[in-house]
Amino acid sequence: MSEDLAQPDAGVDGGPLIDTGVAHSARVYDYVLGGKDNYPVDREAAEQMLSGWPSLRTSMQENRRFMHRSVRYAAEQGIDQFLDIGTGIPTSPNLHEIAQSVNPAARVVYVDEDPIVFVHAATRLTGTPEGRISYLRADMHDPDAILASTELTGTIDLARPVSLSLIAVLQFVLDKDEAYALVRRYLDRLAPGSLLTITTATSQTDPDDASTVTAEYVRRGIPVRDSTRADVEPFFEGLELVDPGVTLIHRWRPVPGSVGAALQDSEVAMYAGVARKP
Repeated sequence: MSEDLAQPDAGVDGGPLIDTGVAHSARVYDYVLGGKDNYPVDREAAEQMLSGWPSLRTSMQENRRFMHRSVRYAAEQGIDQFLDIGTGIPTSPNLHEIAQSVNPAARVVYVDEDPIVFVHAATRLTGTPEGRISYLRADMHDPDAILASTELTGTIDLARPVSLSLIAVLQFVLDKDEAYALVRRYLDRLAPGSLLTITTATSQTDPDDASTVTAEYVRRGIPVRDSTRADVEPFFEGLELVDPGVTLIHRWRPVPGSVGAALQDSEVAMYAGVARKP
């Protein structure tokens, strides 16, 4: 175990809370991004993935930069409420830091079901005095419970526009029709003017090597759904896509002269899109 990682091995009832013998996608992601909140099994899995496709780190870093750009876009459009589903282990700058750098009064609800994410969120996710941050440990497959929770209703007014982010989580919903329906259940409860932001995995950019990452996830008991661009577009049906539409993460409004602007398609493995609810 990394020396900086807390050890919440048991729940309040004494039952197991975290299985440190099985790789977890959030902790693999943390390791690849240079974090310390991971276990040997996560590092081993990540190194296997990196050996098969060295660009994995580049792709994950760009996925993070896309999140920063899309949140800044939403905040600059006047949205001051953010719902982040599948938060992952906090890595600064976090979503609320970007949003509150534009509008210090921005309000953010983070949702993740992983107990270790919950532990670190409670200690790291602090924002501005003007804004508000809440964290909810919940399963993203239960929108009704999430949207009715006191953590959310005490932070976000669903009668006003919300920016809904599902960053690198929908690939873990293996049935794409189920994934479409899940996103629609969230959208149906959001006010007009809300934004939907999605990234999801693809191996289309480097079929031979990027697909080894998917295979390693599966081998580790973490099934992942690979998507084409055509698979991603239905998430935005009935919405107003923000230019440039559904595209690879580094092609979505890159900052001129940035690392992402210079990337080749073969160095990333995520599609992205942002759309507005009319």
